[in-house]
Amino acid sequence: MKTRRHAKILELINEYTIDTQEELLRRLREAGFEVTQATVSRDIKELRLIKTLSHDGKYKYSISKDNTKDYSSKFYSLLSDSAVLINYACNMVVIKCLTGMAQAVCAAMDSMHWDGIVGTLAGDDTIFIVMKNEEYAQQLVAELKKMVG
Repeated sequence: MKTRRHAKILELINEYTIDTQEELLRRLREAGFEVTQATVSRDIKELRLIKTLSHDGKYKYSISKDNTKDYSSKFYSLLSDSAVLINYACNMVVIKCLTGMAQAVCAAMDSMHWDGIVGTLAGDDTIFIVMKNEEYAQQLVAELKKMVG
């Protein structure tokens, strides 16, 4: 449950400008997570979220740039727990996930700024990734498959 909640938090802060624990708590509850303010506070510490200035001049929760290794391990854990199939065709990569996990995996992936990714799109159980070329697609698929074992 904690892994799914952490994934949802990463997805929410990636999608919305969230500047308070109360707003994060409200959005988590709207997403079906029954959590307390104390739990949200612990999650923020465990994920090592920081407040940064967004392009609209407001502060928001985000991932610390110094936290890339910790964040990477969370992504790897999320991917290995969720991915069912990883494949590519030409410059497009598709990751099939367990139902409800694709958006969280995709949000975590987007925050890692992988080389060669032009853009990503996630549904409920599928992530679609457009790569710069087929070579990048092959490399990404090989790397992701190593992660899921």
